[in-house]
Amino acid sequence: MPEPEIRARGSAALLGPADVRALAQRFDIRPTKQRGQNFVHDANTVRRIVTAAGVGPADTVLEVGPGLGSLTLALLDVVDAVVAVEIDPVLAQNLPRTVADRAPGLVERLSVVTADALRITAAELPQMPTALVANLPYNVAVPVLLHLLAELPTITVAMVMVQAEVADRLAAEPGSRVYGVPSVKAGFFGSVRRAGAVGTHVFWPVPRVESGLVRIDRFPRPAWPTDTAYRRRVFAAIDAAFAQRRKTLRAALASWAGSPAEAERRLLAAGIAPTARGETLDTAAFVRLVDQA
Repeated sequence: MPEPEIRARGSAALLGPADVRALAQRFDIRPTKQRGQNFVHDANTVRRIVTAAGVGPADTVLEVGPGLGSLTLALLDVVDAVVAVEIDPVLAQNLPRTVADRAPGLVERLSVVTADALRITAAELPQMPTALVANLPYNVAVPVLLHLLAELPTITVAMVMVQAEVADRLAAEPGSRVYGVPSVKAGFFGSVRRAGAVGTHVFWPVPRVESGLVRIDRFPRPAWPTDTAYRRRVFAAIDAAFAQRRKTLRAALASWAGSPAEAERRLLAAGIAPTARGETLDTAAFVRLVDQA
């Protein structure tokens, strides 16, 4: 099998297992479960992620949780700008140093923002990203992903590595056993699909769970409004429908709509059977439902 195209530009010395451990020791980094820190140390894995994202020189990539820089270096080899958002001040401070050591010709492409990705705003970024490519902290992966897609409409593609179970939920189809709130909300922004599996052996420390890649391609022309107020209305209906999964939508949405009768009226107007359950509806159905309010 031929090497990925990105290796042709390879001016960055990517990190291996020994490099990751050495950097952690040098910076006195002790990975914590609280921040979901499991550092990728396999060059082929980060190359595969970058290739699957389909990013190129014209892209500005947002990376969340760059850690010690494994994925960052692979991205800098391919795109003209990487904006790395890192909550850990020690990691944020040392990331440019690592890039300068291993890819001195690429360090000017990197901007580092020390911030919590769950709360960051567009105004805090030095430039607006066209893509999100990240190994997301597993304990907050879904809320971070949804926040960034909502806050940064310039992101046209997201390629994220998350816990395998979460990847399955995000990419699940209506009626699936694991279909739920993450599936429907991610579908508000674009088309979602699984983009591969990642084993535990490429991380340090080795996690107890498998990982998965998820790709989201934002709808170029959304069929519904995407402003904050409208999105919150849709998400409120989704939350209500799944809060009591075993109940029919007529019952589950009673509080949201104001009464069971009003819930039934809105459901029928949206072309949805009042006896249906939330896990049978796609995102577009929830949008139709909200439009009946």
